[in-house]
Amino acid sequence: MTTTAADLRAALVRQLTADEGLTDPLWRAAAAAVPREVFVGDYFREVPGSFPTSYEPVREGGDGWLQAVYTNQTLITQLDGRIRPADTDGPVAGSPSSSSTLPSLVLRMWQQLDVEAGHRVLEIGTGTGYSTALGAHRLGEENIVSVEVDPDVADRAAACLKTAGHAPHLVVGDGLAGHRARAPYDRLIATCAVRTLPYAWLHQVRPGGKILVTFSGWQFGYGLALLTVTEPGEATGRFLPGWTSFMIARPHDRPPRQNPTLLPGDERPARIDPAVVTDWTGTWVAQLAAPSAERIGAGGQQILIDHATGSQARTRPDDRGGWIVTQRGPLRLWDQVEDAVEAWQAVGAPHQEQFGITVDGGGQRVWIGDEDGPGWRLPL
Repeated sequence: MTTTAADLRAALVRQLTADEGLTDPLWRAAAAAVPREVFVGDYFREVPGSFPTSYEPVREGGDGWLQAVYTNQTLITQLDGRIRPADTDGPVAGSPSSSSTLPSLVLRMWQQLDVEAGHRVLEIGTGTGYSTALGAHRLGEENIVSVEVDPDVADRAAACLKTAGHAPHLVVGDGLAGHRARAPYDRLIATCAVRTLPYAWLHQVRPGGKILVTFSGWQFGYGLALLTVTEPGEATGRFLPGWTSFMIARPHDRPPRQNPTLLPGDERPARIDPAVVTDWTGTWVAQLAAPSAERIGAGGQQILIDHATGSQARTRPDDRGGWIVTQRGPLRLWDQVEDAVEAWQAVGAPHQEQFGITVDGGGQRVWIGDEDGPGWRLPL
């Protein structure tokens, strides 16, 4: 039975190689060398069946702690931007705000970034420092700049990196502004999600350089894209296969949620089955169509509330096996969603990996197939 950290780490690398496509020998070597247990410490685990979702602390060194560290899973290390496992002895409700991301995703993204020896990398979101350590091991600490917005998280990551023998350049600040002092960079990798690509990044990554980032929104659609900077301020790329989710960057998060008051509005039959927006790519399409709306619901009964205008849309079944939509406010949210879903379905309802993205001074456009295909332009 494997019980030491080295044995468990080696077993995890074997699993990631066999099951998760860890094909690059240099990244396998990094995974085998970097001790994840140094970066985790105490963490939260979800209390099964709790509503609203609650989390209980798991103490470093306790029964099963080391085995969990070397399981391919995300370990939550902070709630609501302030609550740490050390702050509570029992279950506590909250929203995850920092974590040690599952190793397979971290390593897959480093592989997808297509780095080479000598490349200078800007990492957005130091988090626990584990991903930063992997990059420093592979590329050399002098080539890694990592930005973390939370001072307490940054301080702990710095201490963990020192313990692990790494000293990359660490910055406490808004990662959406990048770090101009050490630009230009050959690569940028983000371990948080964004609604729109920060314009600063497009001027700090050199032309020909690449940006790997997860796009998300308030409907919790996610898409991992690899963009190439074509000239200062402009980039284009495609969304990658697979499923990826990250906590959204704090400045891009939705306003505080309030219990919605659903008001009367205009009613009509819905043209699409509302359940389509619960599919991975269907959620993505709906989010592109109504980018400032939050979606609440399950199955065919959906509620959209627009944070910018207060507009609402909600669906309910009718007595003939169809659906009725009620809308009010200056935006007809469900009209926007239906138009987008029908455009997506008209080209075969492709998976998200058939989407691309172009960003320039005119905004951000997500498209299907090629740059002349149907798409949606969002403001930067």
